[in-house]
Amino acid sequence: MNGRVSNIFKYSLWALVAAALLYFSFRKVAWADLKSGLAQCRWSYVALAMAAGALSQYVRAIRWRMLILPVDGGMDRISVFNATNICLISNLVVPRSGEFVRCGYVTANSAPGPDGHRKASYDKVLGTVVAERAWDIAMVALIAVVLVSLMWGQFKTLAGGGMLGSSDAWKKLIIIALVGLAVLAALFFLLWKFRAGPGLPSKAWNVVLGIWDGLKSFLKLEKGWLFIVLTVIVWGLYLLESCGIIWAVRGGAPEMSSLGVGDALFLMFVGTLSSFIPVPGGFGAFHTLVAGALSAVYGVPFALGLVFATLSHESQTLVQILLGGISFIWESVKKRKGS
Repeated sequence: MNGRVSNIFKYSLWALVAAALLYFSFRKVAWADLKSGLAQCRWSYVALAMAAGALSQYVRAIRWRMLILPVDGGMDRISVFNATNICLISNLVVPRSGEFVRCGYVTANSAPGPDGHRKASYDKVLGTVVAERAWDIAMVALIAVVLVSLMWGQFKTLAGGGMLGSSDAWKKLIIIALVGLAVLAALFFLLWKFRAGPGLPSKAWNVVLGIWDGLKSFLKLEKGWLFIVLTVIVWGLYLLESCGIIWAVRGGAPEMSSLGVGDALFLMFVGTLSSFIPVPGGFGAFHTLVAGALSAVYGVPFALGLVFATLSHESQTLVQILLGGISFIWESVKKRKGS
């Protein structure tokens, strides 16, 4: 019961943070201006962004399935696609829960092995998720390097004119990173040292080994180049989403008429940073960061920035709800037929 109360408190806290961010983002906005900005949007481009979002979820599922196949060669595409969709809709309710939920769905759809256990055990599937996320983090890092090298002025402006160059800030970040690595290394060493003993350490070590098996699945891919191509396609579709909303808004907004693909990449990166704030579905955090970036870097009125952020976020949220709802119903019906 204490654990349940703790979880309720934690999720309620982050929901309140999301609500507070939304409040502070919209509190000084003239609703007539926001309504006018939305009315002048070209909705065909919003539809294009939504189509790109839906396609990106399917490509992500195909890419993830490539990591699962070395573990369970019989895993079908629709099961992985449904798990991916349910993951995203779960994150809208409880931050960070989706990654564990999708592992459970894939494990439930995995065939039994010779030993009677699922071929794609939960820990192995979790390892494939870690591997997949590692590639996405690498892409974010690559985009950051490209943007910083080409748009350093925008980054300095966004950071308030010098935060990125502050030696104290970098020292604090480095110290936090080193402490985190030291804690992880100590925990790993303790698990390894007591791996043969009874109880929790032994079980935890088996989970680590399962995750490692999932991580190694990339090395077993017959077409590793295809995995990389799919990764590029996924992020290309994310960029198309950002471009689509810029094209939708700038027709009735002269302040955004000069924004191009490079700026769409910059705004996509800023929006990605909101995922590090564990609020449900990124609500509030995404709006604050993106609208703030448009205002600080490009001089776009904050209300217009909120039009862009709202269209970007809510259009993709709608896609996730629709696909997640369909996939949840699909999996529920399949489970009922199988029982």
